[in-house]
Amino acid sequence: MKTIAFIGLGLIGGSIAKAIRKFHPDYHILAYARHKETLAAALSSNTIDAVCEEHDKRYSTCDYIFLCAPVEHNLQYLEYLKDVISDGCIITDVGSVKSIIHQRVEELGMEKCFIGGHPMAGSERSGFANSNDRIIENAYYIITPGGEVDLEHLTDFTELIASIGAIPMVLTAEEHDYITAGVSHLPHIIASALVNLVNALDNEQEYMKTIAAGGFRDITRIASSSPVMWQQICLENNKNISIVLDEYIRMLIQIRCTIDNQEADNLYQMFASSKDYRDSIDVTSSGPISKLHVVYLDIADEAGGIATIATILAMDNINIKNIGIIHNREFEQGVLKIEFYEEDALNRAVALLKKRNYIVYER
Repeated sequence: MKTIAFIGLGLIGGSIAKAIRKFHPDYHILAYARHKETLAAALSSNTIDAVCEEHDKRYSTCDYIFLCAPVEHNLQYLEYLKDVISDGCIITDVGSVKSIIHQRVEELGMEKCFIGGHPMAGSERSGFANSNDRIIENAYYIITPGGEVDLEHLTDFTELIASIGAIPMVLTAEEHDYITAGVSHLPHIIASALVNLVNALDNEQEYMKTIAAGGFRDITRIASSSPVMWQQICLENNKNISIVLDEYIRMLIQIRCTIDNQEADNLYQMFASSKDYRDSIDVTSSGPISKLHVVYLDIADEAGGIATIATILAMDNINIKNIGIIHNREFEQGVLKIEFYEEDALNRAVALLKKRNYIVYER
């Protein structure tokens, strides 16, 4: 049996705690959160065994401590925990940017006991009330060990993450922040800038807004994410974001010159290479952006789960275009992505799956 504490018990912290409870029911789980209602809900749902105070001597009994509060609070807790934890305890976090907390870990001389973490999962909703034990299931879970963590502790932590259904991937903090700057942070900036551009260019009749459909809505959906969260991410990962922004700006300038000079071959190559790379990313890619007939489902990772859904739809003569597990769900809801050929099939599938009590998310 292991003892695991959570400091902060929102969407991600709550979901990890619920997953640990599901797969390791004998583990002793402690938690502290600022809101008493959150702790009461966690106790009543049997997610946790006991409530901790902000500063609590029971942290010294823990094998793992998950820091799931906002970054500034996590940094403060590191200082407190340094003199509280026992030998062998591993502290981890779940933040979207790793360098800032690793820097503090180094300053405090805590590299032997810290392993950074970032589950690539999430939801447009927040809070413990929206957490569940399937949010991180089959999702990538980036692990960034401190420079002096021994192999045994790293192996044990990686096995813990794998045991609750996630897919561990070990990177350095620098690799993580550079990669996420390119594939996560920059796309959000681009989406927000594009929305603001169309808003500025639109006329009083809002014709652009009225006819914005298909591709525009698809590539700007993430602009609806939390402004507070993305403000913090940009401030915390500003150097890496600046680097990828420079590359993107240079590419945009080059594209503008290509268009101005009517370089047909270069334009074709740009669109062809981007299509090929995009189509290689996952089995559910749709090629050129168009109106997608897609739903997302929450399903348990169990034998026959996908086959059952496919059978339910096939029995009603609903054809599936693509189906697959979403491994990077940081800003997605649902575990399983199903794409249909036409809107009528999508609508029938949604009604049928909801009737069977599946949790369905529509875009």
